[in-house]
Amino acid sequence: MDLTSKQMNIEASIRKKFHKAIFSKFTEGIRTYALLAPGDKIAVCISGGKDSMLMAKLFQELTRHRKFPFELVFLVMDPGYAPENRTLIERNGAAMGIPLTIFETDIFDSIANVPKSPCYLCARMRRGHLYSKARELGCNKIALGHHYDDVIETILMGMLWGAQIQTMMPKLRSTNFDGLELIRPMYLVREADIKHFRDYHDLHFLQCACRVTKAVEDGGTGSKRAEIKQLIREMKQTNPNVEQAIFRSVENVHLDAIVSYKTGGEDVCFLDRY
Repeated sequence: MDLTSKQMNIEASIRKKFHKAIFSKFTEGIRTYALLAPGDKIAVCISGGKDSMLMAKLFQELTRHRKFPFELVFLVMDPGYAPENRTLIERNGAAMGIPLTIFETDIFDSIANVPKSPCYLCARMRRGHLYSKARELGCNKIALGHHYDDVIETILMGMLWGAQIQTMMPKLRSTNFDGLELIRPMYLVREADIKHFRDYHDLHFLQCACRVTKAVEDGGTGSKRAEIKQLIREMKQTNPNVEQAIFRSVENVHLDAIVSYKTGGEDVCFLDRY
């Protein structure tokens, strides 16, 4: 199959086979959380993994239905990939018809000798470079490919390991880059449907390409996120609706039944209004 046929099949499946499970959830998230506005220029950030590559195709499909003008830049940051990983991203971009804008950084070299929390530092550095490049290109928003499962896993991780109740927000204003906003348009898309799309088209995406720590599909061996995924699978055996309950829990917070909470950087205790 040549690249043109592959691209056509991918785009046709988004309009038909995966329309309800993926594209409709994508547009529902954009509407529900008001993620797009007229005149937006969005840096669609592509890591090379399944989530961000699909997000790019969904944005392309959205341009066929747009009700107001907006621009897209499909932005790839190379933090120091091995040549074969860089080639894989470029090959997938060509096969899927995604015009990539690639820029290079030395993040992998910078964290190579960091003894503690290299992933945390890497994530912060990646975000900073993406914001900087997006602003340089005249973008006012960056889009990341986090999905529904990322959200519920983050809620549980925060509770069980961070001793806090918070969620991965569908959009955030940058505190360091004035005028830039982060959006997560895949917020309502399920990971199982993303994997189905990938496997249906026999696509092979980049997983973890870091030289410091390697991860495998479904969260990595021994990672906290992998533990949470397993915990959710176990809870589903007795409560099939547990995922929806976790997601909705941060939409149904009753402040009158909370001992204390933070707002605007300040602590509020129930005794303050008791």
